[in-house]
Amino acid sequence: MFDFHSDKRNYFDIQYENSKESIVPFVSTYMQLDESTRVLEIGSAEAGVLKAFTDLGCQCTGIELSPERVELARKLMKPEMEAGKVRFFAKNIYDIDLKKDIGFKYDLIILKDVIEHIRDQEKFIPFMTNFLNPQGKVFFGFPPWYHPFGGHQQMCDHKIPARTPYIHLLPKPAYKLYLKLFGEKKEKIEMFMEVKETGISIERFERIAKKNNFQILDRILYFIPPIYKYKFKLQPKKLNSSITRIPYIRNFFSMSAYYIIQQTNR
Repeated sequence: MFDFHSDKRNYFDIQYENSKESIVPFVSTYMQLDESTRVLEIGSAEAGVLKAFTDLGCQCTGIELSPERVELARKLMKPEMEAGKVRFFAKNIYDIDLKKDIGFKYDLIILKDVIEHIRDQEKFIPFMTNFLNPQGKVFFGFPPWYHPFGGHQQMCDHKIPARTPYIHLLPKPAYKLYLKLFGEKKEKIEMFMEVKETGISIERFERIAKKNNFQILDRILYFIPPIYKYKFKLQPKKLNSSITRIPYIRNFFSMSAYYIIQQTNR
């Protein structure tokens, strides 16, 4: 496993720098980010992404399934919590009572490397509107399923599967056997199988968004995603514009997709 997955403090710092230098500039083109802006991150993990928004004075909320990760987020974001800039919930988003738990709606919802883990995306994407103000926007950042490491196999403990592209596209039985042969733990294999079931393509994401009356305000497809600057010292590079126009094929070359969307009938 690479250090940036095992060292949570380092991973927090990487997420923070990436958010500050790529997510915030992308989002701020389409909305104001200041003390009046309410931001919700779904799947906030250790809250590195949110820190870039609390730095701007935004009122932030993180919702995360893992109590352990929420506990660490509270430690890493202690000054921001004490200043009233951020709060966290260790809950499933479907279990949040908007009136009781929160009391208001949000101007921005963030999902960074999260939508590809969520089952029934057809249900989830329209569900988010319950948390949005009328002019609210949603940022998505996710790895299209068919890209070389779209199965998150870089998180394997053994270096060979961790560095082997496209193995997640094997049939499920063959993929599971391959992981077992390299000694991956049962829990890790189950996680990879879940991602195989929930992984999302560019076309599927856009189809669900448009079906639910979301306007795609902007999209960037990255050949080298911004976060690789911190992980591998590689400079970000957008996918060639001619390839971005080719459905399906573009998924194989897009290491990351950034979207900002807004519902049009609210």
